Amino acid sequence: TIGTPIAMLVRNKDQRSGDYLENDMSVAYRPSHADATYDAKYGVRAIAGGGRSSARETIGRVAAGAVARKILKKFNDIEIIGYVSKVQDIVAENVDEDTMTQEDVDSNIVRCPDAASAEKMLGRIDEIRKSGNSIGGVVTCVARNVPAGLGSPVFDKLEADLAKACMSIPAAKGFESGSGFDGTLLSGKEHNDEFYVDPVTGATRTKTNRSGGIQGGISNGENIVIRVAFKPTSTIGQLQKTVTRDGQEVELRGKGRHDPCVLPRAIPMVEAMVALTLVDHLMMQQAQCELFPNEAAVEDLPNPMGTTAHREGGPKKAV
Repeated sequence: TIGTPIAMLVRNKDQRSGDYLENDMSVAYRPSHADATYDAKYGVRAIAGGGRSSARETIGRVAAGAVARKILKKFNDIEIIGYVSKVQDIVAENVDEDTMTQEDVDSNIVRCPDAASAEKMLGRIDEIRKSGNSIGGVVTCVARNVPAGLGSPVFDKLEADLAKACMSIPAAKGFESGSGFDGTLLSGKEHNDEFYVDPVTGATRTKTNRSGGIQGGISNGENIVIRVAFKPTSTIGQLQKTVTRDGQEVELRGKGRHDPCVLPRAIPMVEAMVALTLVDHLMMQQAQCELFPNEAAVEDLPNPMGTTAHREGGPKKAV
């Protein structure tokens, strides 16, 4: 780079506008798609491809996310890996989020690091595809080596910004951080992540990670774990009841190229939004808390915290 803003242009040479313009989709709203709401808001909609409601717009996010990932890697060797953790009711099993690699995720077209679960997921997706229908599921994303201290206590909580970023992705319908909704089934004693001192680094760590690497809206140095739920693709090949722009009730069958399951394609989008959010918080941390050096005596500073933290001299010796 030479210090000027980075610009990227992607020319889509594989568009097929005729798939949308030469059939009933040019006048009828696709159920659960953004067609009707865009028309209600703007009085006009992009019939050929859906315009900004199409996942095509995420190419810009993913491109910017690639730059953000380079910054994160250089800053603290931060890595972000997403994978398909659930397709409909099929849940990925035997996934170690501390050690899984990008190669594990990319070992199959479903992008699930557990081969046995991936095979079941693929079978379900293929079954749905043949029927002209679609299904949804969940993408899990893990950010490793994130230092403690990112995020703000109130309005700019790290998990709140991650939620907003991920929920802005097309077809996203739910967001969880750490234990998420399953955490409501536990008692406080069961849910709390107890602290301990790492015997090698001397850093403060947690024995479990139900907090998903974020406590009080601030990263604690453990893996950040989030999950994003994606709905089934709206445009399907089965006949559905709908209305036209002028208010006539009709039936519509979707045409064109539409995934029976968006999950494998959604992973880079989730990873990109997590990367961009983390870089934003790194910059805010630098501006808000590290503009001037902390000149407090070493003995007055809190013990270093997290997977990549080290206490000078190792663990504190008991007195």
